[in-house]
Amino acid sequence: MSSNDLVAEARHYVRAHIGAFHEKRLNSLRNLELKQILKRKNPYLFRAKNILVASDLIRLLLEAHLSSQEETLFGEFLEGLAIHVCNQTFAGKKSAFPSIDLEFSKESVYYIVSIKSGPNWGNADQIRKMRENFREAADKIRQQQSGIEVVAINGCCYGQDANPDKGDYWKLCGQAFWSFISNGEEELYKHIIEPLGFEARERNEAFQQAYAEIINAFTADFISDFCNERGAINWDKLIEFNSSQLTIRERKKKYHV
Repeated sequence: MSSNDLVAEARHYVRAHIGAFHEKRLNSLRNLELKQILKRKNPYLFRAKNILVASDLIRLLLEAHLSSQEETLFGEFLEGLAIHVCNQTFAGKKSAFPSIDLEFSKESVYYIVSIKSGPNWGNADQIRKMRENFREAADKIRQQQSGIEVVAINGCCYGQDANPDKGDYWKLCGQAFWSFISNGEEELYKHIIEPLGFEARERNEAFQQAYAEIINAFTADFISDFCNERGAINWDKLIEFNSSQLTIRERKKKYHV
């Protein structure tokens, strides 16, 4: 496949699949329940920030939830794009090995790739686990194909790493990663930016409408359940809901969860 054809194919994939990201993003908002979020978030932090207005608290809760959700959803989209690009250039395929996302052959070397959104994705334990998964996958591949060279790659869709050689694996970030899986297309990391805006305005308008509706609905519910008769936030009640030793049955009865 020529360079121009590869770029065109990558752009086509983005346009064809970016809608699914927006739809999942919207559904993640529509499927939310206020008390599920309240149980997961840290009420002490919000008290320390001196949050006094119920709608401000709801907005902060939603922003914290959506930030993590969107990072996950968009990471899945980028992973799919990377696999698609590599399939076009090296017949790369989705891996069946645990925590390995992509595998392919290039110049007599078999590559196993764990794809992450950006370079700062994990702590020491998570990186150690990735290394273990690389070793186990490489061992199984060598058992199936005696004498084959297997190289592990931690591919990051954006960012930089000045020291890519990590000893037992390589960490390729941003331009280096997209160039690697596209057989040297140095500008691919730029070419995929433009089509990401496809229908973005229309999609964001629908999202903002749903976002406004859920803020209003959640604020009304929060005021009803966790504010006193004067409208002030009842922090004792909120922290009890979040952290008390009430049984599940007692919690359901008291807070109608």
